[in-house]
Amino acid sequence: MPAPLNAENVRRAPKVLLHDHLDGGLRPQTVLELADAVGYRGLPADEAGALGRWFREAADSGSLVQYLETFAHTVAVMQTPDAVARVARECALDLAADGVVHAEVRMAPELLAPGMPLEAAVEAMLEGYAQGSREAAAAGTPISVGTLLCAMRQDDRWEEVADLVVRYRDAGVVGFDLAGPEDGFPPDRIPAALALLDRAGAHRTVHAGEAAGIGSIRAALDGARAERLGHGVRIADEVTAEGTLGPVARRVRDGQVTLEVAPSSNVQTGAYPSLAAHPVDRLHRLGFAVTLNTDNRLMSGVSVTSEVTDVATTFGWGWDDVRTVTERALAGAFLTDEERRRLLEDVVRPGYAALQG
Repeated sequence: MPAPLNAENVRRAPKVLLHDHLDGGLRPQTVLELADAVGYRGLPADEAGALGRWFREAADSGSLVQYLETFAHTVAVMQTPDAVARVARECALDLAADGVVHAEVRMAPELLAPGMPLEAAVEAMLEGYAQGSREAAAAGTPISVGTLLCAMRQDDRWEEVADLVVRYRDAGVVGFDLAGPEDGFPPDRIPAALALLDRAGAHRTVHAGEAAGIGSIRAALDGARAERLGHGVRIADEVTAEGTLGPVARRVRDGQVTLEVAPSSNVQTGAYPSLAAHPVDRLHRLGFAVTLNTDNRLMSGVSVTSEVTDVATTFGWGWDDVRTVTERALAGAFLTDEERRRLLEDVVRPGYAALQG
């Protein structure tokens, strides 16, 4: 008999996470301790439970602009290498404890640059993930963590970030991302950065189809040559109620372009009024390469387990659906073929076989 599809069993299931922001997943207690260490006085609460609630309530505004304002506090306490390494270590440990076997966590090093050189920020992230992964393996919950480096669309440091992606890719940096406002800042605005990535054969994912629609998705694919779409959920704008696909939607589905979907985050930022109204199930049923992601665990008050459980409960998914989404995420991960095959054959498939009975 299959195990019941509930939070306890979803936590046991091997999961793959492709879209998680380092500065959106801090432990509230860590925010307090780091703020105290650096003398940051701007926090809206001085107790961990109250601070966690503040982040969730402030993010749950229906406004992407207000949602993003919450990051001023987390970034403010991540301005030293030691702080960044601590946050990265705890991120790896928290994800491993949640049953994540591979994660790709992103951060814009330029947001940390007032406090340190870009290289120091990257090295601190890598050090923290490595330490957390070693501790997780010793605790019997092995995890691999790849680092994605974000350039901010509205700023002009894309080439520096692209260079860091190439320089540190043998040390754990797995790809490049563009984050920040989609409207007004096209993903091919700085061609030299994209050319640098092209020459090195470096992977890239692009935030697109979150706050803006089909035009933003097309630009990410054509202008930035994105392999994955961060969010990408507005591809549903080109899907009719009968399931007929427009040209960009057909291209994304037929090409199995990975959609890094984060339903709870989309509801919080006002893209959809509720989880039940979110197109994640419709896109999944139509064969898009849908994956389930947390985006910002602190702001959204979610884990990978809660996100998978909530989607499965809302839409009546079974273990086949959860396994399919996990295997799609593994297929889209910026891993070597050997590591992807190892995780699939030795970890993911046996894990779901045990749950499916």
